[in-house]
Amino acid sequence: MMNNYDMIVSAEEAFARRVALGVIVTMPLSVWHYFIPFMFVLDFLRRGSVISRYTRHFMFPRKLAIDAAQEISNGENRENRLSRIEEKIKEWLNSLNLYSQGLHRSQMEVVNLLIGHYSKLLNADGDTYNSLVKNAYNHRENYEVYLSQLASSEKEVDRAIIETLGETEKLREKIVAEQQQVEKQREKNLAEIF
Repeated sequence: MMNNYDMIVSAEEAFARRVALGVIVTMPLSVWHYFIPFMFVLDFLRRGSVISRYTRHFMFPRKLAIDAAQEISNGENRENRLSRIEEKIKEWLNSLNLYSQGLHRSQMEVVNLLIGHYSKLLNADGDTYNSLVKNAYNHRENYEVYLSQLASSEKEVDRAIIETLGETEKLREKIVAEQQQVEKQREKNLAEIF
């Protein structure tokens, strides 16, 4: 049987894959996919790579937050842990050529929310991720408040990404498609849990 930590990580990774797949499925196939069979194979491999990359980027701050929540619940000082996370987020954003103070600050807001959420889940009873959420939040409304705060913080991250990279139609379309898929997947999860 998986422990709470493993259930949380597994559920978050599955969520990221569903979001990425949902974004990919909404992209239309070109006419070449119908005339050249090998194009399908190339597209399949490319899409697998996109899903893997999206999952890795989606999980980076979440993994930091899950680990921090676990260590804080084991007695580590929250402020010390957050300062270490700040450095890791900065290094990560620099490695992606995305660093800006605004994006760094927005990512830290998301991480702070996630730490609180994961702390609740790590201390909840349940043998599935859904039961952890249900037992941690007790009522749908409580969980919806958290999801609303998270969505708002994630939109700030997206806004900061656009500000850092410069707004283009392609970037805006990609971000909007991702936001729509995240919202759709969260609504599905809400319906399953409560």
